[in-house]
Amino acid sequence: MTHFPLARSVLAILGVVVLVVCSPTIAQSTQHVEYKTPYAPPTAEQVRVVLDRVGGRIEKITGVGIINSETRQPITDLAKPDDKAVLDNGPEKKIVLYSYPTGVIYSGMLLASEVTGDKKFADSVAKRQQFFIDNLPALSKWPTDDMRRNPFRNMLQPTSLDACGAMGSSIVRAKRMKVIGDGMDEVIERFADYVHTKQYRLDDGTLARKSPFPKSLWLDDAYMSVSFLSQYAALTGKRAYFDDAAKQIKHFQKYLYVPEKGFFMHANDADHLEQHPHYFWGRANGWFMVATAELLDLLPEDHSDRPDLIRILNQQAKGIASVQSGTGLWHQMLDRPDSYLETSCSAMFAYAMAKGVNRGWLSPELYGPVAIAGWNGVTTKIDEQGRIDGTCIGTNYANDFIYYYNRPATDDHHGYGPVMLCGAEMLRMIKNENLDISGSPTRPVLVRTKGAAK
Repeated sequence: MTHFPLARSVLAILGVVVLVVCSPTIAQSTQHVEYKTPYAPPTAEQVRVVLDRVGGRIEKITGVGIINSETRQPITDLAKPDDKAVLDNGPEKKIVLYSYPTGVIYSGMLLASEVTGDKKFADSVAKRQQFFIDNLPALSKWPTDDMRRNPFRNMLQPTSLDACGAMGSSIVRAKRMKVIGDGMDEVIERFADYVHTKQYRLDDGTLARKSPFPKSLWLDDAYMSVSFLSQYAALTGKRAYFDDAAKQIKHFQKYLYVPEKGFFMHANDADHLEQHPHYFWGRANGWFMVATAELLDLLPEDHSDRPDLIRILNQQAKGIASVQSGTGLWHQMLDRPDSYLETSCSAMFAYAMAKGVNRGWLSPELYGPVAIAGWNGVTTKIDEQGRIDGTCIGTNYANDFIYYYNRPATDDHHGYGPVMLCGAEMLRMIKNENLDISGSPTRPVLVRTKGAAK
């Protein structure tokens, strides 16, 4: 009995030692962690620096006109057909005046202008889309027997979703922001007619392609259709286009989502739905998540499909967050850590999650830190001149891993639009007065709704 006070004293001392060793607050304050990626939340100034850098490079290297394919000199007289006339792809032959990746770039620049209030981003888009307006009358008079020779063929006679969806979305967005006037109205209507009534579909109305198989489903087409349909519906008030856009998201989810993974296979053959192997390509999943978020951004609050779309976004966000790498970036093949870290899909995921947090569709606590980590990872791929490394080049529907694994990852034009979108939405999140964002290299990043219990 006489030893118990001593024992209690020893236990008390050990308790202090255990407290000192195990206390997260004390332990974290004395440890130094070497992160491969910046860990703390970025400041608004840091995000703005990246937007300026990348936006400046886009303005510098994106084509602005029609040139002679051999001499690369501008063609100023477009009154008569010229077999050598091609769209300018800029001094580095990297970003052509009109293409679906360029359409995403224009949308990213427009969003950057909206969030920052800086006209230079929108002016860059306006200059190029005004070129379309100024020269459509002349090029529309060229012979139609061989449209392949017409540099404006995709605006005059679209034959695929790639030809009109992403670019059409940026054109309508520019019109809605009053960046351009009414000179593209005929083109916009032509695009709406093509996407809504002419593009090949399955019997249930799901947009599909006849390549490489007769009933091919490409997850990419969620963005190539929905981005335009939702913008057009917002411009015109025609609810049928919102209905079509929502249907596409729900149908792609039905055909391509893999519940046990929490994300989507790249493509499928509608004639062999159950037998098709699963290839979880990063950028295809990015296309879908961005399309879902951008539709929700414009969809009327009372639309009957809104709850389903929010549920679909949350499902994918959960699956995507679970496979984020320790650098904040995601892999080319989402479930294969042996595949390389890819920039464009990482920017897409971070953008869509940041938008979801900003709009209240996604939990700030759960997905705010994921979006911040994604953005921080993306910034490690951007150099002082605004070049973006690690972006997978254009990719087709494939039925083997070798193809996807070996797609080159470079300073490719597919990365610029997603990075501008992501940076703009991240800036909006950092400035969001309804959010409390904290974190440091020694403390976890936390994003909470202001006023929420801590």
